[in-house]
Amino acid sequence: MNKYTLTLMAIAFSLNSFAQANISPAEPQDKRTVIMGAKLHLGTGQLIENGYLIFDKGKITGVGDATVARIDLTDAKVINANDKHVYPGFIAPITNLGLVEISSVKATLDYSEIGELNPHIRALVAYNTDSKVPATIRSNGVLMAQITPQGGTLSGSSSVVQLDAWNWEDAAIRKDDAQHLNWPVTPKFRSSGSRAAGSAEAVKERTQKAINNLDQLFAEAKAYAETDKPAVINTRMAAMRRLFDGSQKLFINANAEKDILAAVKFAKKYGITPVLVGGDEAYLIIPFLKENNITVVVKEPHNLPNNSDDDVNMPYKNAGLLANAGLNVVMSLHSYWQLRNLPFMAGTIAAWGLDKEKALQTITLNTAKALGIDKLAGSLEIGKDATFFISAGDALDMKTNKVEKAFIQGRDINLDNLHKQLDKKFSDKYLLKSQK
Repeated sequence: MNKYTLTLMAIAFSLNSFAQANISPAEPQDKRTVIMGAKLHLGTGQLIENGYLIFDKGKITGVGDATVARIDLTDAKVINANDKHVYPGFIAPITNLGLVEISSVKATLDYSEIGELNPHIRALVAYNTDSKVPATIRSNGVLMAQITPQGGTLSGSSSVVQLDAWNWEDAAIRKDDAQHLNWPVTPKFRSSGSRAAGSAEAVKERTQKAINNLDQLFAEAKAYAETDKPAVINTRMAAMRRLFDGSQKLFINANAEKDILAAVKFAKKYGITPVLVGGDEAYLIIPFLKENNITVVVKEPHNLPNNSDDDVNMPYKNAGLLANAGLNVVMSLHSYWQLRNLPFMAGTIAAWGLDKEKALQTITLNTAKALGIDKLAGSLEIGKDATFFISAGDALDMKTNKVEKAFIQGRDINLDNLHKQLDKKFSDKYLLKSQK
């Protein structure tokens, strides 16, 4: 038995020993419910200090100021939330959540396919609702996510899911909402020697070839989309059809100014208004982005700047600069295991130039708009899904965030998770020892 096999056996044993009991999805809402006295963070930039929220059959049916409204509580379940905070469910964009369980175990990785151009790949069908990770991030208010493929130049399509479901069919809120494109870039070469110069030229050629291949694919896909009844079904072309009528979005990952300009112009050439992902240098071309109505999905602010001569605080400031200029800004955390920290990233940008309720929008309504689900989620408004949570304190502050109840489509979900179980297990162990 080799060392690799022994390692896998040890991991499997540890997972079986410490895995949480399976948490079944909550039952549908069966009674009209009224939340009274809470601070309602609507997700629209508004805050109601003493509010009420009514929901029935999974939908919000009433919201407003409790000090000026008469509310019929007949046959309703009443939740007293005095001095507590109610938030729309936070939404995590661009994540491989549910597509990977243990990053060091290859058998649990299902977020990338072989090849560069894979528009036909659907992340949704690989989404694992039995993953242990979603339960841990729900405990911090993240109740929805955009499950996204990675790898290659054109990675495939993402889908938006809610995080309390039996299977991917139940989880889906919006199927195949967007295609994801990693814009080809040329790495920077610091050496001025002839050998490095030769390498740089070769890389530039490869980059241009990749862009040319993209151009050819999009041109063919657009022609295919304009054909009513193709003689031969092409699954790659068919997967891109909705890009050209606007029913599917195109997310483009680009960071440098020149790459952002090239990527946006490329999309516009085919009648597509893209969503920019990354955008480290987006603040340099704000007028261009506004003119083209570009939404920017910024990276988590707890990063170092990309360039050695950048302002060291630019990652903290970037979201505020873009949002205050009038752009729709969305906050992201690209790795699945850090998603529980998403609200605290919004808290960070609130400390660096952005109004707190507007910072909240970067993980609620702004995200819902970018993902095309703003008619269902992203804010506490009548007619939308009752997907929200109650926190004892400020949910954007790591010290005070304490989610006490959470609802997805009106269902009162279980907030237990593996982390809480391990905490209790070892707290009990050392408590017993101290009492001996």
